[in-house]
Amino acid sequence: MQLIPSFQGDQIRPGDDAYDDARTVFNAMIDKRPALIARCATAEDVAAAIAHAREIGAPLAVRAGGHSVAGMSLVDDGLVIDVRGLNEIAVDPVRGIARAGSGMTWAEFDAATQAHGLATTGGRVSTTGIAGLTLGGGSGWLERSLGLACDSLLAVELVTADGELIRATADAHPELFWALRGGGGNFGVVTAFEYALRPVGPILYGGLAAYDPADGRRVARAFRDYMRDAPDAAGIALGYVTAPPEDFVPPEWQGRRITGIVGCWNGPVEEGERALAPLLATAEPIVNLFGEIPYSALQSMIDDPPGQRNWWTATYLDDLPDEALDAFCDASELMPVGLSQSLLVPWGGAVARAGEGETPMAKRDAAWVVHPFCVWAEPERDVEHMAWGRATRDAFAPWSSGGVYLNFIGDEGEDRIRAAFGPSYERLAEVKRTYDPDNLFSGNQNVRPAHAMR
Repeated sequence: MQLIPSFQGDQIRPGDDAYDDARTVFNAMIDKRPALIARCATAEDVAAAIAHAREIGAPLAVRAGGHSVAGMSLVDDGLVIDVRGLNEIAVDPVRGIARAGSGMTWAEFDAATQAHGLATTGGRVSTTGIAGLTLGGGSGWLERSLGLACDSLLAVELVTADGELIRATADAHPELFWALRGGGGNFGVVTAFEYALRPVGPILYGGLAAYDPADGRRVARAFRDYMRDAPDAAGIALGYVTAPPEDFVPPEWQGRRITGIVGCWNGPVEEGERALAPLLATAEPIVNLFGEIPYSALQSMIDDPPGQRNWWTATYLDDLPDEALDAFCDASELMPVGLSQSLLVPWGGAVARAGEGETPMAKRDAAWVVHPFCVWAEPERDVEHMAWGRATRDAFAPWSSGGVYLNFIGDEGEDRIRAAFGPSYERLAEVKRTYDPDNLFSGNQNVRPAHAMR
């Protein structure tokens, strides 16, 4: 592919020394070979790359953090717009606002905002890019108290399919701004976000308490009952994992499945300790690491090692009766030993208080998200892990509301995309027709422009 004219950043093609590193993403299962990777240095570079792709008719992908489990950050034989160079941030602690380049990771964002004791809801894995997570909604430990990441957006700067640089807010391009708050990367290439910040930490009460799976049902029931009426400050989840070979894990438990409660209390440490103490004492823990923890450290606590194979899926539940809770424990006890996780994430709080249609995401009043998170190293175990993930998701069919959070799944087809947006899908399609009528930005959880649906 020819190089982009008048481009200030780096352009990388097959055969270049930097090529393999530039096309490496979070999921080691993804092995796509772009014809050109355009590492943008400015918003003008983004516009030039878009114009180049249109002129030569090349398929296009947009890459920020590279955490799309389906590999949507790359494209074979096409052009990748890499925005990781757009990673500057300006924090105004007086107004409680941050303007952040779309190439930032949450680790970078949190470091800058926590210097002022401020934060917004960010991803639970620090290497995740702010762009994909925010555009897809933005689930994180603070969501029950602060809402999803998209709820804190004040403005989005992006380049549209026709090369126009737009600043979308509630007052300027309001329909586009609505669509960007959970509608994914369908409408342009974002160059910067502006977020509202709130006081958080910098020290919270949080961590991990691990239990014998023999106590899993007792712990799960106590967790469910606690979260039904829990204060918004309780940003915790229930999960099954394989205990790592770390010093804090008793040797006899290393390499074995455990169940655990993980997360934080977004409030005073003493308040969190009092509030969570009865729940954490439901059974005798193998290890209890809850205590004072910097918010930025909490954000990297469950980071996965790079270079692993990933397959994810999820579903929403409106309620969690005993039968559904037993199904979760049964499925989790069959989880392949290794790096996979079986997660049960409570929503509610500020997530559910968003009005119907306030953002494109449907069923934000879901009480629970079931999230089989399959991670492994060996290609010969692909079938084993993915079969477990599908079986775990499908076990909840009797209780599923049909909704789904798209950032928690891979490419599961148009029906799942429509389920994620529900009645907002057609409205998104109209916004798509206005700003990307030719569906240039299709390498995502794609919403087709309205005219293409007829």
